[in-house]
Amino acid sequence: MKKLNSKWKIILYGCSGMGVNMLNLIMGSYICSALLTGGFNQEDIGVWTFGKENLVIAAVWSIIVVIAKIIDGIIDVPMASFTDNLKTRWGKRRPAILIGMIPMILAYLGMLLPMNNTATMFNTVMYGVFLCIFYSFYTLTMVTYYATFSEIVDNEKDRLFLSNVKSVCDIFYFILGYALIPVFIGMKIKIKIVALIFLPFVLTMLIPLFMIKGDDNRNENTEKVKTVSLVKSIAYAFKNKTFIIWMLVYSFMTFGVQLFLGGINEFFSYHKLSMSIIMAASFAPVPFTLILYNYLTRKKGFGFSFGYTLIVFAVGMLMMFGCKFIDNGTTKLILGLASGIVCSFAVGSLFSVAYSIPSYLASKEEKETGIAHSAMYFAVQGLFAGVFTGLATGVVLVTLKETGTIYLLTVVAALSCIIAFLLMNILPVSIKNFGKESDTDNEE
Repeated sequence: MKKLNSKWKIILYGCSGMGVNMLNLIMGSYICSALLTGGFNQEDIGVWTFGKENLVIAAVWSIIVVIAKIIDGIIDVPMASFTDNLKTRWGKRRPAILIGMIPMILAYLGMLLPMNNTATMFNTVMYGVFLCIFYSFYTLTMVTYYATFSEIVDNEKDRLFLSNVKSVCDIFYFILGYALIPVFIGMKIKIKIVALIFLPFVLTMLIPLFMIKGDDNRNENTEKVKTVSLVKSIAYAFKNKTFIIWMLVYSFMTFGVQLFLGGINEFFSYHKLSMSIIMAASFAPVPFTLILYNYLTRKKGFGFSFGYTLIVFAVGMLMMFGCKFIDNGTTKLILGLASGIVCSFAVGSLFSVAYSIPSYLASKEEKETGIAHSAMYFAVQGLFAGVFTGLATGVVLVTLKETGTIYLLTVVAALSCIIAFLLMNILPVSIKNFGKESDTDNEE
């Protein structure tokens, strides 16, 4: 694959996944929440949900969400093998991206179809089917895109730069998702209409179809690296002890972050806080706070900078929990803003690591063994993330909604990130030192 040779091309490439990620955000944080009325202020039910009554059976839906996320995680593995071993005149990445996008968009639209206005088993199963299809083909699209991070650039400096660009783009769509969407809701535009308004953003994923060059891999003699079968690819990933330890850290971090993001609209509705203002405070400063994160990574290494990130996020979550004990609206808003600003020093890097560490490990293995299966690292990471996200948003979040304890959401999220911080201690030195100037300056 032809390497990107300029910063502006890397920046453009890093923006590619923004639209697909935006659809995933809307699906997980808004569409799934719109099926249940629990946790919402009575004034908000008409616009935040698809109706004034539950459209799915809560207990069954919580199980389906977990199953959907587990399927999402499990299917990552064969789909990663599919894209790693696909041989066409257009290469292995571009066709896989296109194959994933079409069913994903159709399933997204399926979630917006009108159903019975009461909680029925038919509704619950049909929404569950669409959810499983969406997550499965979202996975194929994005795991293919992420796999190119170890192929489209040829050194660690550019790989870190690409990961940081992607992280900044993540913040941009988070601002759109968590600051702008509530503005639409405040204008009494129903969430179903808002979901359709943002659908065209998915077209950003067409960028790699034009930027990936020199990917014709039909003739194996032109390949500089070896591909491996599905079983061997899985084995290589799980034999990498560094990667598995990283999965433990990443999984607990994911649990905390996705629990908060999955229940964010209910949490702010419960506390009668301005979601738009506080989320703007959380996400707008991120491009600048990433500068601090990158500085710490260069000087102290990934272990120090990411540990700092986890603790900062936990502190921000606990500060947000304090809003429950404040009755004065102005004081509550000030505390909410302060907690959002604290979180801004963490959220960018929390997403950046999802791209930088797997691509680093995949590139390292390719250099050492000659085996190229970078998609599998993202697939296995997706498997762990899917299980922990399913537990967070399908079990814990639904339980908090149905028991009227949504105010505990940020406490649980904070505890999960503290566990991830403690697990950082068992990461090997090679990962803790990843990103230090002394380790990367001499790499080509």
